[in-house]
Amino acid sequence: MRIFLRVCAWLMLAAGLLTAFMYREATADPIVRRLNLAVPLWPSDAAPLRIVLMSDLHVAGPETPPERLARVVAQVNALRPDLVLIAGDFVTEKRTATTLYGADAAIAPLAGLRPRLGTVAVMGNHDHWLDSRAVHAALAKARISVLDNRAIRVGPLAIGGVDDAYTHHADVPRTVAALKRLGGVPIMLSHGPDIMPEVPASVPLVLAGHTHCGQIMLPLWGPITTASRFGLRYRCGLVREDGKLLVVTAGIGESILPFRLGAPPDLWVIEMRGR
Repeated sequence: MRIFLRVCAWLMLAAGLLTAFMYREATADPIVRRLNLAVPLWPSDAAPLRIVLMSDLHVAGPETPPERLARVVAQVNALRPDLVLIAGDFVTEKRTATTLYGADAAIAPLAGLRPRLGTVAVMGNHDHWLDSRAVHAALAKARISVLDNRAIRVGPLAIGGVDDAYTHHADVPRTVAALKRLGGVPIMLSHGPDIMPEVPASVPLVLAGHTHCGQIMLPLWGPITTASRFGLRYRCGLVREDGKLLVVTAGIGESILPFRLGAPPDLWVIEMRGR
């Protein structure tokens, strides 16, 4: 009996330590990952651009209140970006949260972003599930441009923003057509990476989030889920396919549970320049 109780005590202690570790990883400052891209189509008279890619803020208590997002904003500003791109899921409606925030409170810290050329975003599935109109309005207050299957020109870049595919709002052909009309160096921003096979080779760079890089990576098993119909194919990081490059960020916040394991929060600094 004593052996059984000791085993139970050790198991409970191990579970408690693991839970604390996963919560600490979930609330840590995002890792800054870097990518340098030499772009053949880059105009000879255009200066290099520094882009910061963020995603999946999922502002909610306890792990990601607005105060934590404000710290991330300060971290991004310290990187001195020319442009900030946000790949959706600003809010959440998860039942496991200790505190839920409306769109205004969740997005307000983003007004502190100070990129030279502005901030551009697309919507995520949680934004549509909660209140897409409220999210649009809050982003407008924060001076963030939202692209719903549209494109805009920012310096030498033509940025196509695809609305969320997970909730069936995406229109890749419409976005590609909008990019062609603008000219410039085309890139595409999407909440999820599953649009990758639909993107033509004329768009060399796709930026996305949504997968959280698996969020919880079990030893000898891998991620519990990637939230992608392609499984591990577009789970995380850099994926080169058919002459295109996909960048998938792990994001800032979490889905369902306030934990991460083996998939820490991150953001990407992408330096684009000519050859």
